[in-house]
Amino acid sequence: MLVELSEWFWQERLWFPEGLGWADLEDRDGRVYAKGRDLWVALPIALVFLIIRQIFERTVATPLASLLGVKETVRLKAPHIPSLESYYFRVTKNPTQSSVASLCKQTGYSERQVQRWFRRRRNQDRPSLLKKFREASWRFTFYLLAFIAGLASLIDKPWLYDTKEMWQGFPVLTLLPSQYWYYMIELGFYGSLLFSVASDVKRKDFKEQIVHHVATILLISFSWCVNYIRAGTLIMLVHDSSDYFLESAKMFNYAGWRNACNYIFIVFAAVFIVTRLIFFPIWIIYWTWVYPVTIYPPFFGYYFFNGLLMVLQCLHIFWAVLIVRIAIRFLTNNEKVDDDRSDKDETDESEEEEEEAGNKKHGKKNGPMQNGHTVHNNNHSKKE
Repeated sequence: MLVELSEWFWQERLWFPEGLGWADLEDRDGRVYAKGRDLWVALPIALVFLIIRQIFERTVATPLASLLGVKETVRLKAPHIPSLESYYFRVTKNPTQSSVASLCKQTGYSERQVQRWFRRRRNQDRPSLLKKFREASWRFTFYLLAFIAGLASLIDKPWLYDTKEMWQGFPVLTLLPSQYWYYMIELGFYGSLLFSVASDVKRKDFKEQIVHHVATILLISFSWCVNYIRAGTLIMLVHDSSDYFLESAKMFNYAGWRNACNYIFIVFAAVFIVTRLIFFPIWIIYWTWVYPVTIYPPFFGYYFFNGLLMVLQCLHIFWAVLIVRIAIRFLTNNEKVDDDRSDKDETDESEEEEEEAGNKKHGKKNGPMQNGHTVHNNNHSKKE
């Protein structure tokens, strides 16, 4: 059954133009071509990345966080109340007003105490600033090095300057060592992101991130198997060209370096829009969608490859809207750049009132304070 399915899936008419097939990609005369079995190498590379990441975060990112002044927010822990813990994990982390009233009857606590318990419990589950900083610094390091390495491997290639060269001699394109390692390292890295997704910081675009990682892995794997490697290297270069700006902006944001974060983010926004909304559709998609049909009839692999590119382009537009919204807010109101996708800590209303009462008792007139800083109203969130 599996053998028949594999034979059907890999039949030549699906993945190659008419008259071409897998036999054309057999190694001969010292010329080496990409093979589907080569992709298994990405699995151990992904595991190596996970190990390197752990070492990097402990030996490099953590000292760097201390050097830049990353400060942890002191979070009050919610007391262990079995009935509330059970509701929190089994039902919802954000109970409705009627649910709060029901929980009050079960526990004997007041409505304010139950609401405070859920606020504190949600805050306990939110990732710390140090965790966010370490994750951002790891991705910054990889994206920057990947972009430099990718540019170095492509700088002398004709298809970097004339994208028509991507299809010169297709699909009989000799595999270069630089292309092999560029592919395997990128595929291994995105594989490691999927492996670590359960422990990484979860943001509001979590589902979109998963779709992006899966689409990227499929795109890299497919382009490798059918020798779309020249197009694949250009796509990876375009994507790596802006991501390290975003991760560095996050690092400065978590460290409280507001101006550095804001201006780097504006640079990131400009690079992202130019590369993802202009270069990518005009420089990449046009030459993979429009030009190929002038040299051979469309086939399933052609539609599949360009379909994945369109999925990525839809995600680019989705993220561009978020980026532009943040950038406009900063440029027009001079507000701090904040990641709209991030989950923010909730302030504790009851603590405000207790502090305010204490301040009044001691004759303080400057309003409630906590750890030397003004405590915000519960209707607002502390910024990262």
